[in-house]
Amino acid sequence: MGKPIVAIVGRPNVGKSTLFNIFANSRISIVEDTPGVTRDRLYADTEWLDNEFMMVDTGGIEIMNNDKIAVSIRQQAQIAIAEADVILFVCDARAGITHEDAEVARLLRQSKKPIVLAVNKADSPKQEMEIFEFYNLGIGEPIPVSAANHLGLGDLLDAVVEKFPETSAYGEDGDEDEIKVALIGRPNVGKSSIFNTLVGEERSIVSDVAGTTRDAIDTPVVRDGQKFLFIDTAGMRRKARIDEPIEKYSIIHSLRAVDRSDVVLMVIDAIDGVTEQDKKIAGYAHEAGKGIVLVVNKWDLYDKDNTSTLRYTENLRRELVFMQYAPVVFVSAMTKQRIHRLPEVIHYVAEQNAMRISTSVLNQVVEDAIAINPPPTEKGQRLKILYATQVKIKPPTFVIFVNEPEIMHFSYQRYLENKLREAFGFEGTPLQMIIRGKNEEE
Repeated sequence: MGKPIVAIVGRPNVGKSTLFNIFANSRISIVEDTPGVTRDRLYADTEWLDNEFMMVDTGGIEIMNNDKIAVSIRQQAQIAIAEADVILFVCDARAGITHEDAEVARLLRQSKKPIVLAVNKADSPKQEMEIFEFYNLGIGEPIPVSAANHLGLGDLLDAVVEKFPETSAYGEDGDEDEIKVALIGRPNVGKSSIFNTLVGEERSIVSDVAGTTRDAIDTPVVRDGQKFLFIDTAGMRRKARIDEPIEKYSIIHSLRAVDRSDVVLMVIDAIDGVTEQDKKIAGYAHEAGKGIVLVVNKWDLYDKDNTSTLRYTENLRRELVFMQYAPVVFVSAMTKQRIHRLPEVIHYVAEQNAMRISTSVLNQVVEDAIAINPPPTEKGQRLKILYATQVKIKPPTFVIFVNEPEIMHFSYQRYLENKLREAFGFEGTPLQMIIRGKNEEE
C-alpha cells in the first residue's frame, strides 16, 4: 500500500520551502550518512502520530508575466492536484489574499481533493486576527502557522493526517507471490516502449513528445510461472507545449510508483546519461529499500566499441555512487535488444531483496571480517562488535550490537556491508544496518 502523498502548493516566498525543510528534517537523519544521495530534495518521508506520508514540494507558482498567469498557475496547481492525496495550500498572512491565491483556491475547490489551508508568517497577535480574511478563499478553516518560529505546526499536521484516505487507492498489497515492478526515469527515455515490450501489447501511448502517457497503468503479466505487476509511470498528460518545464513535477508520479513497488527499473537514456533528476529518483528508491535495476535504453544509438559497456558502467557507478550494487542492463526499446532478459533480472533482484540469513551464518561472516580488518580505536577505546542479527527483509536489515555505538565509524560500517555482499550477494538491493549498544533491546 503506497504512503499518502501531501503536495505543498503556493506562490514563491510564502514560506513553502521553510515548511518543507522542517518536515524533511524530522526524518532526514536516517539518510544523512549516505554518500551521493542528493540533498536537493523535492520529497520528504514524514511521520506524524504514527502516520507515515510523503511530503512533496512542487516549487513556487512562478508568474512569468501577466498574460501567462492563468496558464502557469493552472499547470502547476493541476499537477499537484492530480497526484496528491491531500493538498497543503500555503498563503502569506502579511500579504493577505492575492489574485494568484484566489485563482489557485478556485482550481482546488473544483478538484474535490482534501485541502489544508496554512496561513504562514502569522507570528504576531495582529496577524493571527487577520487570518480570518482567508475564510474568503472558500476552502475551509485557515490554520495560522509560523514556519520561521515553528508555531502551529502540530495543529497543521493534525489537520493534514485527518484528511488521509481510509485506505490506499490501490487497495491491499495483493498477491504475495507477485513482484511489483515500477518503471521510472525522466520523460521520453523510452519507459513506455519498454513497458509495452514487457507486457506484450500497446497499453501506453508512445510518441516523441515527452509526457504523452496519460496515467500510471498497472498490468499483470506471467512469465515462466512468475507473476509480475508492471506499473507504468511514464509521465504527465501534456495537452500543449508550455514554457514552464513539467519534469520536476512529474517526479511525484515516479515517487508514488516506487513506494508501491518491490523492484524499480531505473530507465536511463544512453545518449543523455544520468541527470540530476535521475539521481533524485534513484536516491528515493535507494532510501526506500527497493530492489533496483539500472536499464540503459537507446543503446542501439550509442557509438560503441569493445569497451563501451564497461566504461559506461564505470561512469554510472561514479554518478550513482550510493548504488554500486545495482545490476546494469543495456537495452534498445526500438530493436527489442536484451529486453527479454529483464524479467529474469527482476526476479533475481526481488529474491535478493527478500533474502534472509540465519544468525549463526551471519555472525560467522562478521567474525571473519573482524579477523581480517579489526575495528578501529577512537579516543583510546576500541570498538567491539558483539553480535549481529537480521531483523527484516525488503530490504535486508541487520542490527549490529556493539560496546559503544558512537565509535562505529561509517567507513567500518561500509566495510562490513561489503563483506556481507561478498558472502551472500545481495545484488540489486540496498542493505540497512542499525547499530545498537549492548544494553539496548532489539
